[in-house]
Amino acid sequence: MAHHALASQESYNPNHLLDILLGKMQLKNDAALSRLLEVAPPVISKIRHHRLPVGASLLIRMHEVTGMSIRDLRDLMGDRRTKYRLSDAQGRPKPEDRTEKAEAGNYARH
Repeated sequence: MAHHALASQESYNPNHLLDILLGKMQLKNDAALSRLLEVAPPVISKIRHHRLPVGASLLIRMHEVTGMSIRDLRDLMGDRRTKYRLSDAQGRPKPEDRTEKAEAGNYARH
């Protein structure tokens, strides 16, 4: 079974966050929560079984639906990280993107 890096943190417990959301939104089960968050039911199951982390887009969706701050949501699941590290490759355009843009620029000039 593959675990993500955050799962190795002792305090990380996404089940607590999901249970709080169920109570706050007065939902009966994870299927109702998945409908509210507009995600497939297996996503909630994978999060509960520590096979998938609560990603940024899901965290933002939780914020939109509940009105709770992102910080509060992260605290509820035990994510106490204060910094996020991005790899050097993230945010850089792919090499072929740069050539395509340069070629497009050349065509525009002629």
